[in-house]
Amino acid sequence: MFLFTALLSRKAILFFASLLSVFILLFINTEAALAATSFELDSSNKTVIEYLRLEVPHQNKKAWLIAEQKSWEPWLKKQKGFLGRQLLWDPEREEAVLLISWASRSDWKMIPEEEIDYVQKIFEEIANDLIGKNGINPFPIKSQGELLPQ
Repeated sequence: MFLFTALLSRKAILFFASLLSVFILLFINTEAALAATSFELDSSNKTVIEYLRLEVPHQNKKAWLIAEQKSWEPWLKKQKGFLGRQLLWDPEREEAVLLISWASRSDWKMIPEEEIDYVQKIFEEIANDLIGKNGINPFPIKSQGELLPQ
């Protein structure tokens, strides 16, 4: 009888320990799980940073900066949600990194592609005039994407 009672209480202890473990797994991390899910679902309303890497040779750095100042800078300042930008240059790799901050991803992505193409055309014309070239983009994009502040 003692052995039967001991086995029963071990089963009862294991049952309640399992039940407690399930309870902890289900309810303790609920808030964190909901927060992570809501962040992913609502990322369009979070600040986002657009980044671009451009090929900018040393001898054309000044032309790149002037073309940026005369084309993209005034246009960006008029865009809804534009917060600011940083122009960075790596002399070893001879490449520029542009970090453009937007109030939300939706503000950034609502800009019509035709507008971006138009400003890019102006940028390239100014840069080519300054460099003395014709036709192609003197500062091709090496990579681009977006970053989310943490």
